[in-house]
Amino acid sequence: MPQLRTEDLEITFMETGTQHGKAVLLLHGWPDDASTWEAVIERLKDRKFRFVIPYLRGFGPSRFRNDHAPRTANGGILAMDAIALMNGLGIERFSVVGHDWGSHVAECLAIGWPDRVERIALLSSTPRMGGLRTPPFKQAQLYWYQWFMATKRGAEAIDKDRAGYARLQWENWAPEGWFDEATFGKVSKSFDNPDWLDVTLHSYRVRWEEVEPDPRSVWLEKQVKATKSLSLPAIFVHGMEDGVTPVATSEDLYKKFTGPFERILLQNVGHFPQREDPEAVARELSVFLQAGL
Repeated sequence: MPQLRTEDLEITFMETGTQHGKAVLLLHGWPDDASTWEAVIERLKDRKFRFVIPYLRGFGPSRFRNDHAPRTANGGILAMDAIALMNGLGIERFSVVGHDWGSHVAECLAIGWPDRVERIALLSSTPRMGGLRTPPFKQAQLYWYQWFMATKRGAEAIDKDRAGYARLQWENWAPEGWFDEATFGKVSKSFDNPDWLDVTLHSYRVRWEEVEPDPRSVWLEKQVKATKSLSLPAIFVHGMEDGVTPVATSEDLYKKFTGPFERILLQNVGHFPQREDPEAVARELSVFLQAGL
């Protein structure tokens, strides 16, 4: 797979589709990797799209270039990684499809570079524009894994069994039996990245202000908190059986979008729509993305 060098990173990515087609950046979430989009891309291969699919920092073959770079992963710095990748590929205008972590990164890209992002498709994780509020107790209970990661003992336990910890989320967040052992085994290798734990811990600790965001991205983090709504075309895809982000959390999401917006609910689907029902996700993305052609 090709790599692109930035100041701190060697970003490994995949690129497929039509070279001169409409550029679409596909961003994976946690605990997952870039392979999450394979089945969707296969169903869209005959469309006029140019897909760019990176491994986020700390995942799979993407690597930090030196020991001095901070192992940060707040949304702003991840968005800056994404812009560096698109700059390196000479892509000026593009759409973004993001799942979980990738959903927030897509939101950050739309806020930080509105002249470059044409439209965004968000999967499973709701936007954070306007700032994150302390969740009600019931939602906090579903976020137990985030509180666990905020503790020293939790971090030590996760490091001893990264795959076991990630697997528990796969089991809890979607209907029983949705994945096979071969798929999880392949994806779990991406968690062997030497910086996966530090990146993961920072991502979850920073959102609850237990640690500071990467200083280089503070400008963007402030913009995200100050932004109340977005006007670009957007869709939100939500599995009705999502075990960590219940479907009720996206009921009022339309209020954050003043432009064309649609909330798409998928039955018998949990937190990983692109893996659980790639046919439906590909169908919705085809309609949404081609509307911009």
